[in-house]
Amino acid sequence: MAQTFGTPFIGREAELARLTGVLERTAAGDPRAVLLAGDAGVGKTRVLTEAAAHAAATGTTVLTGHCVDLGDVGLPYLPFTEILGTAAADERLAPAFAAHPAVDRLIGSAGTAAPDPGSRLQLFEGIAGLLADLADLAPLLLVVEDLHWADQSSRDLLRFLLSRGVLQRQGPSGPPRRIAVFASYRTDDLHRRHPLRPLLAELIRLPAVDRLDLRPLTDADVARLVRALGSGPVPDSTVRRIVDRAEGNAFYAEELLAALPGDEGLGSLGDVLLIRIEQLSDTTQQVLRTAAVAGRRVGHDLLRDAVRLPQDELESALREAVGHQLLLPDDDGTYSFRHALTREAVYADLLPGERVRLHGLFAELLGRPGHPPQSAAERAHHSRESHDLADALTASLEAAEHAQRVGAPAEELRHLESALDLWAAVDASARPADTDPVALTLRASAAAARAGDPHRAVQLTRHALAQAGPDTDSELAARVRYTLAGNLIRIDHLEAAFTYSSEALALIPAEPPSRTWVWAAATHVLAARNVGRDEDAEQIARQALAVAEELRLTDAQADLMVSLVGLSPDNRHTEPGRERLARARDLARAAGNLPVEMRALYSLALGCYESGDMDACLTWLGDGIDRARRAGLLSSPYALELRYLQSLLLYTLGRWDECAAAAATDSELLPTAGGFTTAPALYVALARGDLDTAVEGARTLLSGPADWMATLAASILLTDAAALRGAADDSARQVRAAIDALAENSSTALPDVLVRLAALALSPVADAAEAARLSGDTAGAEHWTRTADELVGLARTTAAQGDDGTPQGPEGLAWLARAEAERTRAATGPDVAAWERAVTAFGYGDPYELARCRRRLAEALLTADRREEAAEQVHQALETAVRLGAGPLREDLEALVRRGRLSPAPADGDRIAALTARESDVLRLLGRGLTNRRIGEELFISGKTASVHVSNILAKLGAASRTEAVGIAYREGLIEPAETGGNG
Repeated sequence: MAQTFGTPFIGREAELARLTGVLERTAAGDPRAVLLAGDAGVGKTRVLTEAAAHAAATGTTVLTGHCVDLGDVGLPYLPFTEILGTAAADERLAPAFAAHPAVDRLIGSAGTAAPDPGSRLQLFEGIAGLLADLADLAPLLLVVEDLHWADQSSRDLLRFLLSRGVLQRQGPSGPPRRIAVFASYRTDDLHRRHPLRPLLAELIRLPAVDRLDLRPLTDADVARLVRALGSGPVPDSTVRRIVDRAEGNAFYAEELLAALPGDEGLGSLGDVLLIRIEQLSDTTQQVLRTAAVAGRRVGHDLLRDAVRLPQDELESALREAVGHQLLLPDDDGTYSFRHALTREAVYADLLPGERVRLHGLFAELLGRPGHPPQSAAERAHHSRESHDLADALTASLEAAEHAQRVGAPAEELRHLESALDLWAAVDASARPADTDPVALTLRASAAAARAGDPHRAVQLTRHALAQAGPDTDSELAARVRYTLAGNLIRIDHLEAAFTYSSEALALIPAEPPSRTWVWAAATHVLAARNVGRDEDAEQIARQALAVAEELRLTDAQADLMVSLVGLSPDNRHTEPGRERLARARDLARAAGNLPVEMRALYSLALGCYESGDMDACLTWLGDGIDRARRAGLLSSPYALELRYLQSLLLYTLGRWDECAAAAATDSELLPTAGGFTTAPALYVALARGDLDTAVEGARTLLSGPADWMATLAASILLTDAAALRGAADDSARQVRAAIDALAENSSTALPDVLVRLAALALSPVADAAEAARLSGDTAGAEHWTRTADELVGLARTTAAQGDDGTPQGPEGLAWLARAEAERTRAATGPDVAAWERAVTAFGYGDPYELARCRRRLAEALLTADRREEAAEQVHQALETAVRLGAGPLREDLEALVRRGRLSPAPADGDRIAALTARESDVLRLLGRGLTNRRIGEELFISGKTASVHVSNILAKLGAASRTEAVGIAYREGLIEPAETGGNG
């Protein structure tokens, strides 16, 4: 960091001490990050400069990157390009760069890397690896300034580096990681929907990330600063006037002092800055005006060519601007405005014609040979501002190509949309000859899909279809239609998707074999499957799979394999089906097609969940979400499904606090279309008694664009909320509404969730039937019994043949058992055998629903005068309710204890919670002294999943350590002495 300041450092000693403390921890191997927040001019850059100087003086390598404000231009990875470019210029670091060739794409030495999500992942991992290697040579400090101007790709990379990359502590056998990251941003620029807000919300929750707020200076510190800056004694009246007007802003105070003696009557900071600049020579003012059009920073050679002054006059002007601390020279041959506010004031003061002329000049200069690829984005900006629309179109397309090469889909989309806007305004003779608006719009829709905006992808593809006339090439016309079909599937417009996929397949022949036909067929298979045309889907899938194998299109092969698993008796619920899905995952990963890989991973996770194999489900979920996170595709369709399923699994397993914490993060991170992923946290709120939050959340889910998953989650919430209120009519009505809403865009069988909804609604219906019988209301009892019959009929039909045409797994069968028990209760009263079947069914791993069924079983046992057994069921359910914080259930159980005069629960120390079968397996290996990693290898689960099981075992045994847990287990007879031993 080459910036220097001639002003004293006042009023920020505490903040500097915090940063230097972080640097000391980093040097000792404790990687940290600090987000430095404050208003413009409050002193962020100055504090960072002092911290960087301290770091450099103590042997730390300091690398700095800046984000810039160029309006609608997206400069992908700009601060990291600057950071890596500085490091690459040091020959001593060449071996580290050679070990990570993926990084070359950001510093201009790469060719045309494949523009796929895998290449983006390679880039992120390469940068993280390079920075780790640099930190092995010496402690490393990365400084990123002005995050409020960062492009989306830079935000994604920063997220990766802080959450999954350089700040992750290495294992005990690895070297310490000596990296610190300091990043600054303007708080006064962060409006409510600013794109930086979600990232800040996520990062601040990381244990290695701190936030440091720079508050306005105190009046006493501003006074000290003014007196220290004065060339001589400053009158007290002047000091007071500056203190009053500066309002704690150090930069404003400096500028007010520099404008003396003419500061009387000045208004805004901009006025003060312009007064300062008007005191300079005409030549220096010309240089500053030209530099302001270039941006916050400008290279010496580019500035020289733009101002067109003799060398001695230019140097004299630059020396004057530097001497007045308006421009700051950097070691890389660039000049930057000391503060962005200065640049903004100078730019705003330009005459309209002057501004257009200078933008045109910069566009011309940046269009000459020798400028790096990323300059195309700047050139597009300058061309638009100078009204040269033809060059703006050309530069926008070049900028989109560069963004695609470096894996920046959001910036690629912005440039392509800009090019589409310019297309009609540019004369046909000036348009690129190698493209057309249809193909260009298709490219934009693909970028939108990669950027996680499926609705925008649909809009763009529809626009491409509208542009494709009868003369459009048949292959391109087919591509438009199957692309539109795929995008429509992602937003659950299934009938329309089938229509367009059918048209695509009709437009292009199967012979000779072609890539376009294979992908048209693959999309049609998925669309046909979604509207219940399974026979046609299977026939086309098998034909297309053979062609994909012939053409060696491994990603299409993987996609078709996933579809065929869904069409086969060996579906995702079976071991053979999951083996084929794992093979498809491997093929997609080898081909670098992350969306297809994510589809396979989702099918694997969902199949495990539906089959009750929660351990395997957790493993596949972790793999899929981690892949999406590292590739910057957390908002892609299957990544959202995986995040929902992970939250649902946490809810189902009773890990409710984790579920709520994940939702708090997701609510800040995800687009509106991904709101359904937070629904399981609303299930938690409902079960804990916060009905208002749950119902309001359900209504919010239904208020956005039509979304099948959001409708499903809202239906669960509204049905269960009505059941908890005892509103039988409302519960039944919610089930009927769910059938209408969930079947609206699908012609397939009833959705699987209906068995759950029917079981939930049956609870208040059975209550109403019992109450009617007890009061002698025969008509009422018959009405509610008929309602119960209707609901259980839905549950039976859905459980026997769900939305994939096959019987449901353990979860669906558990809900069916509960529905059957509730229907019996409605017809004839509580039945012990029926509720015992429900309790057994929910033993697959859902503690909350198991406890709710135990409550009903206890009621049935009391009716049968089996009091001791009833007490045992109540106490087990109470233990679960207390552990989960399920207040309403706990109150119902306590009321049952009082009403039934049941014996009190045994003391906590007298009982140990039952271990699951998998926990018993883990405990046995724990007794042998195996590590989590070795336990995972033995049981074919991940080390992380093994760690979760170990934590659950410690909690259930009331043990503080693994050793204590083994001792308790031995004492209680949970493991045999022969099972303990060496470390395996």
